[in-house]
Amino acid sequence: MSALYFHIPFCLKMCGYCDFYRSVKLQFLPRVVEMMHRELDSECDFLHDKQIRTIYFGGGTPSLLAPREIEQLIDHARELLDCSQVEEITIEVNPDDITAEYVAELRQTSVNRISMGVQSLDDGVLCFMGRRHSAEQALEAVRLLKEAGYNNISVDLIFGVEVAGAEVLEKTLQGLLAMGVQHISAYHLTIEENTRFGRMLSRGELHEVEEERSEAEFLQVHKALTEAGYEHYEVSNYALPGFRSKHNSSYWRGVEYLGIGPGAHSFNGSMRRWCEQRVEEYVGGVVYGSEVLTDADRFNEYVMTSLRCAEGISLDKVEQDFGSMKRERLEYKATQTEIAELLIRDNGNLRIAPENMLLSDMVIEALMEL
Repeated sequence: MSALYFHIPFCLKMCGYCDFYRSVKLQFLPRVVEMMHRELDSECDFLHDKQIRTIYFGGGTPSLLAPREIEQLIDHARELLDCSQVEEITIEVNPDDITAEYVAELRQTSVNRISMGVQSLDDGVLCFMGRRHSAEQALEAVRLLKEAGYNNISVDLIFGVEVAGAEVLEKTLQGLLAMGVQHISAYHLTIEENTRFGRMLSRGELHEVEEERSEAEFLQVHKALTEAGYEHYEVSNYALPGFRSKHNSSYWRGVEYLGIGPGAHSFNGSMRRWCEQRVEEYVGGVVYGSEVLTDADRFNEYVMTSLRCAEGISLDKVEQDFGSMKRERLEYKATQTEIAELLIRDNGNLRIAPENMLLSDMVIEALMEL
């Protein structure tokens, strides 16, 4: 089964840390949505497996679309692809877009999972990040969604922020737990060059937190959420039992997916494809970049995605898909090199203990095929 992704690359305001493709040129929004319908018509055959399991609206800020526009895209997908077995339809939302009226309209659509960018429950930190909502608005948004009957809600958290120490992070963690949401994504702040934070860093107005603090805050998040019953199932993701993100999990398992919209990526098992056009270019016709994956690419991606997840690498799958020599090489590195102490051998799997996942990039790099 495959996944379908709609990228809505519009924001009312640019957050200081975000380097995803996005635009504040909202005058292009209607034409972009129209072109997304056309792109869906022309590109649905990109997938070998046309049976869809999950649909995801990401951004940007998909909640800038009216719920009826969301449902129209879902209905169009149903006309072209087999959506009879769809289990999860997610929309990313901003707290300040969530009003009683919006939720009532959204409840009439097929959307059954909400992902909301909260990031912090400290108003000073939110202002520093450039978020356009307050802590109170985030709490009220979750209340409205739960009252409307949504019982699969995910919220985002950012830690490792210079102006927010352990006390502020603890306040946010306890506030998120009090919300009673089913899923929490916790990301360490990464300062990218082409962002406001990146420019502040280059001028000496902002600093990256020290490694010791990064590790301490990572463990603070891990401890608070796992003790509250959330499973740490991927580097940045925690879920109550039964509420893992099915859509994001498909990316980590190498499932085919079709991305629609400017900034979206697609994968059909052998080819990776992307649209990097600006919105003003996209409305005139879609242009893609692409690459065909080599065996080494496929192996490296399997290592990378698997070690980010709690289950880790299946050595049997490595042998089946890539050969016995690849398995032997992994087993050697897992026991005889400097990363051995970070890896656990468990029922034919190689995995990183969740509390050590902050070091996953180092382990992944050591196991990749150069």
